[in-house]
Amino acid sequence: MAVGFAKLRRDLLQVLADLKLAIALLLVIALFSITGTVIEQGETPDFYRQHYPLKPALFGFLTYKLILDSGLNQVYSSWWYLTLLMLFGASLIACTFYRQLPLLKAAHRWHYYSKAPSIAKLPIYQEITHLTIDALSHRLQRAGFQVFQQEQQLYARKGLVGRIAPIVVHISIIMILAGAMWGAVAGFSTQEMLTSGTVSKLTLPHHQWQIKVNRFWIDYTPAGKIDQFYSDLSILDGQGQELTRKTIHVNEPLRWQGVTFYQASWDIAAIRFQLNQSPILQLPLQKLEAQSNASRVWGTWLPTQPDLSAGVTLITPDLQGTFVVYDPEGKPLTSLRVGQTKEINGVNLTIQEVVGATGLQIKSDPGVPLVYAGFGLLMVSVIASYISHAQVWAIQQGDRLYIGAKTNRAPVQFSDQMASLLAEN
Repeated sequence: MAVGFAKLRRDLLQVLADLKLAIALLLVIALFSITGTVIEQGETPDFYRQHYPLKPALFGFLTYKLILDSGLNQVYSSWWYLTLLMLFGASLIACTFYRQLPLLKAAHRWHYYSKAPSIAKLPIYQEITHLTIDALSHRLQRAGFQVFQQEQQLYARKGLVGRIAPIVVHISIIMILAGAMWGAVAGFSTQEMLTSGTVSKLTLPHHQWQIKVNRFWIDYTPAGKIDQFYSDLSILDGQGQELTRKTIHVNEPLRWQGVTFYQASWDIAAIRFQLNQSPILQLPLQKLEAQSNASRVWGTWLPTQPDLSAGVTLITPDLQGTFVVYDPEGKPLTSLRVGQTKEINGVNLTIQEVVGATGLQIKSDPGVPLVYAGFGLLMVSVIASYISHAQVWAIQQGDRLYIGAKTNRAPVQFSDQMASLLAEN
């Protein structure tokens, strides 16, 4: 029973350590990663029904049913994608223990050659009389070799890190895979549209926070185009005490205890106004369909009589505070800016404020530090893997010195280096 289990484990290890399997898994992972980049991730089912209808199907087969049923709308957190990552990680681990570690152990082990014919079989071989084994030892040490000498026998090596580097490459890739899986399982991402001046409770895993939008505003260029939009945010604890505060904008998020708040979008939420000497009233603004797909407008119907028998429509394209006033037939009556008062339908209308709303993307990915560490280690190890592991053996017999050497990289260059080293005066 034990023998059969050991054989099964050995066979499984050989299959996982197969380079062809690792390449195949890597190609499949790359294919699905590209798919997850092309197909929008994390959208609502209605979004996919609208953009990937049954007829006509995109490319003849890609429909919303296929996307939703197969999980292509959540590629990076789907069970099959995580399974592929685990299989690829297992393949790397098997290759490390089954192939790379034995090679490293073999590189650590060394021995002296006792006979010249054995040295003569090495890729680089030379027989000389003008040099002693002690002089060769000094030259090799100056060239950066680690030298071991026993009477008339010598062994030298350098670049052992080049043998270690492939193992470190595997470890770094495993770290990246582990970080990606950790982030997919333990991380989260959500979108929130919050009105300026309000406090909202965040329903986040493991966090009982509130978020206060102290202010949201947009800077415009002289041409009237958006230059940048900003959100002054405060994170509050369960009792309403401020934990941190920061003004964020695009590419400048707020980070707090592993959660990142990105400035993602914006909206216009409401208008505050007065009719004659009334208290300040508020009406919501709705996004309207514009004739041009490149532009957006917001509007509301504002009553000018207490019984709602008369009113006007207010339209604005942005947060700069200018409204166009339309009568019930859709004809423009006048324009009105924030802080300005005009008589409309027998009442004095004053716009006090346009209330904006900030669109926040809230993300947490605990695997990011591990992924970054893995990438950093990968860059270092890939560079180190180009270091040649060179070995030199020598035997002194009388006045003759027999020298042999080999390397795992750049043999021609190493042969020239050895020739120059032996030719030194």
